[in-house]
Amino acid sequence: VQLQASGGGLVQAGGSLRLSCAASGSGRTTTTGWFRQAPGKEREFVANAAGLGKRTYYADSVKGRFTVSRDNAKNTVNLQMNDLKPEDTAVYYCGAGRPILSTISRPLGYSHWGQGTLVTVSS
Repeated sequence: VQLQASGGGLVQAGGSLRLSCAASGSGRTTTTGWFRQAPGKEREFVANAAGLGKRTYYADSVKGRFTVSRDNAKNTVNLQMNDLKPEDTAVYYCGAGRPILSTISRPLGYSHWGQGTLVTVSS
């Protein structure tokens, strides 16, 4: 499975961005997730869509502001980010895999990764 993330950019606090993760190739994955990594910090879970996108999970820090959705026809997973804050600044990565419940919000649960897209939120 190859993943291509896009949509990052520079936005002011309170603004919005929409990230997309396009998947191609073959591979048995059940879940596509978004993680982010700020300079000097570990990669952290943001949100994911499991199965056909009917099950979604969010980090507490983004609940109510971010929405993850899956377009199965286009084989993409999107992350709509609203009310962005400076602390959302990071490189955002999409990952795909077959995580179990205990690893669904951990990078080790994902076997394939995209190249990352930078999101910068100015105050």
